Amino acid sequence: MNDSPLPASNAASNIPEYTVSEISGAVKRTLEGAFGRVRVRGEITELKRYPSGHIYLSLKDEGGKISAIVWKSAVGRLGLDPENGVEVIAQGRVTAYGERSSYQLIIERMEYAGAGALLARIEMLRARLAAEGLFDAGAKRALPVLPETIGVVTSESGAVIRDIITTIARRFPRRILLWPVPVQGEGAAARIAEAILGFEALVAGGVVPRPGVLIVARGGGSLEDLMAFNEEVVLRAVAACTIPVISAVGHETDTTLIDFVSDHRAPTPTAAAELAVSSRTELAANLAQEGARMVGALNRLAQERRLRLQRAERGLPDLPSLLGNARQTLDDRGGRLATAMPNLLSARNAALHRAERGLPDPAALVAVAQARVRDAGSRLGLALPNLLKARGSAFALAASHLRGGLRHAVAARSKLAAPVLHRLTDAPLRASLREAHARLAGLAGRLESVSPDAVLARGYARVSDASGAPITRAAAVKPGAALRLRFADGEVRATVSGGRDGGRQGALPL
Repeated sequence: MNDSPLPASNAASNIPEYTVSEISGAVKRTLEGAFGRVRVRGEITELKRYPSGHIYLSLKDEGGKISAIVWKSAVGRLGLDPENGVEVIAQGRVTAYGERSSYQLIIERMEYAGAGALLARIEMLRARLAAEGLFDAGAKRALPVLPETIGVVTSESGAVIRDIITTIARRFPRRILLWPVPVQGEGAAARIAEAILGFEALVAGGVVPRPGVLIVARGGGSLEDLMAFNEEVVLRAVAACTIPVISAVGHETDTTLIDFVSDHRAPTPTAAAELAVSSRTELAANLAQEGARMVGALNRLAQERRLRLQRAERGLPDLPSLLGNARQTLDDRGGRLATAMPNLLSARNAALHRAERGLPDPAALVAVAQARVRDAGSRLGLALPNLLKARGSAFALAASHLRGGLRHAVAARSKLAAPVLHRLTDAPLRASLREAHARLAGLAGRLESVSPDAVLARGYARVSDASGAPITRAAAVKPGAALRLRFADGEVRATVSGGRDGGRQGALPL
């Protein structure tokens, strides 16, 4: 027996030899045969959407990570819209990718991994839409009092639409437009959004009437069943709709994001129908109550006005008596006025005549003044020589005494005293007399210039009526009136022969 070792080449020949493709294929077959279709739970990460429509992502947990692919043909049937950070349960098959020596999960369906993941996703979407203002209370629209048409977005089968129709028919029959949509499952959210936007696109007065109120409703269910009403596409469709929207999804305890973005929320579809239309019985009762209140208010107002009128009537005087007194007073004042004017004119004329008789004649005043001036002049002419003579004698006697008594004392100044004595005797007295005479002549001239007789002497005449009252205006002269014309040398009587002509009157002497 030969115990020598075999050559190395012979020992290596006992190990099977494979190509790379054979190994990759064997691994792929082993993976697919050992696992087949599986359900994998993990958190979505590294999600990428390619223009081809395929979705590449990874699922991870605390201990590992696996690559995954959603082919374009499976995206529509996936069941949800994948997002990073969401924990899901993916259903598919495990396979290998030989070119990269890696294995991956081909995902065919996907669902949220329990209520916690769903609630986390809903909360993330709620916070983002709230930051955009989709839930603001100021953007909510009021419901019309009684819409002609009510649009309903729900399933065509089931108790929801029957409850809505029955409730509206019982309260106040209205036209109902149903847009049937699936309310859960694949594509439900897109169909609901299309229905809401379809109602929004209707034109008022068109062939299909535009609803005045829109109800989006479905029955109760689990959180997964109601997820279509938590989708962003539905929420944005409700926010873009100008028709007031009432959400009625689930039971009273169920809450979805559509409740926050809708204009009004109803706990049940029946309550939504009650919000959409008022009860005819309640409306009739309200109208009757309002009518009764209005009638009562009008009666109270009329009674109040009647009392005010009665109080005002009691405060008013007797109008017929007031009118009679006014008429009597008017007649009395009219009678007194008819006699008052002539009496007043007569009294004024009498007063004027009395004043005229009491006044001196200007001509007589002037004549008296002239006579006084002439008399003063004549007296002055007579008194002046005597005064001069007396003054001359007195001065001569005084000079004689002075000359006698002072002959010896003032002999040396005789030549100086002679001119002084001359001024004391004749010059001052004569100057004073001349000054007084000139002043008197000036006063006489001024008095003569304002004398009416001096004016008449220049060619004017003074016109007065028959009683002697002066007339200063042509309008005061009536045809046929008797006038007195006074000239410088006498008076002439005349009668007016015609009316006023350009400021001139015709007169005839009497």
